[in-house]
Amino acid sequence: MGPRPRRVGAVVLRQLYLLRGSPARVLPLFAWAAVDIVLWGFITRYLDTLLAPRLGLATLLLSAVLLWDFFTRVMHGVAMAFLEDVWSRNFLNVFASPLMVSEYVLGLVASSVLTSAVGLAVMVALAGAAFGLSMLAWGAALAPFLLVLFLTGIAFGVAAAAVVLRFGPASEWLVWPVPALLSPFAGVFYPVATLPGWMQAVARLLPPSYVFEGMRAVVAGGPVDGALLATGGALAILLVGLAAWLFARTHRHCVRSGLLARYSAETVS
Repeated sequence: MGPRPRRVGAVVLRQLYLLRGSPARVLPLFAWAAVDIVLWGFITRYLDTLLAPRLGLATLLLSAVLLWDFFTRVMHGVAMAFLEDVWSRNFLNVFASPLMVSEYVLGLVASSVLTSAVGLAVMVALAGAAFGLSMLAWGAALAPFLLVLFLTGIAFGVAAAAVVLRFGPASEWLVWPVPALLSPFAGVFYPVATLPGWMQAVARLLPPSYVFEGMRAVVAGGPVDGALLATGGALAILLVGLAAWLFARTHRHCVRSGLLARYSAETVS
C-alpha cells in the first residue's frame, strides 16, 4: 500500500498549525532571505560603480544569492519540520501512530515546499522592487534550475533528519552549516574551473554546481545548456533516492535497537 494523501496532509497541517500559532516561526521564512537580498544587492551595486555595469555583476550575484537561498530554505524547511517534532517531544507519538515512514517524510517535503515558496516569493519581489532584478524575464529557463535545487535541498534535508534521528537532538548543530559548507564546492559565485582539482572533483558530484554553471550562461545571454541540467537533474534524483533509503534504514535501525524509545535523551549512541 502506498502513501495515503490524507496522512501526508495531516503532517503538513500540523506544521501549518504551528506557524499559525506562533508568529515567531513565520518571521524566519522571509526575514533572512530579505537580509541576504538587501545586503548583496547593495554590495553588487557598489561593485558596479567600481567596475562596469555592462558586466552585469548585480544580476549575476543577485541571481546566485536568490537561487542558493532557495536551496537553503528547502533543506532547512525539511529539517525544521522534523526538528519541530523533536523539540516538542512529539517524535515518539508520531511513530507510535499508523503513519508510514514514507508518509511522514512526504509530509516533511510538502511542508518545505510551502515554506520555501514563501521565502522565494519574498526574495523575487524584493530583488525586483529594490534592485530591478526580474527573475521572470528568464521565463521557462528558470523552472529547471529551481527544480534541480529543490530536489537537492530535499535530499540534504532528509539526510540531515536521518542524522538527527540516529545521533539524537544534540546533533542538530550539524544541520545548519551544511549549505555554507557546500557553497564553495557548488561554485555559487564563481565558475567551478577556478577551483583546485580536488574541489572540482567534489563539485562534479553536487547538482547545484551544474545549476550555477548553467545559470551564468543564461545571465550572459546564452541558451540553457541541456547537458548540464540533465546531469544535475540525474544527480539530484539519485541523491533523493539515497536520502530516502538512508532515512528508512536509520528509522528501522532505531526501532529494532530500541534507540527510538530512548530518543528523549540528549544524545543517542
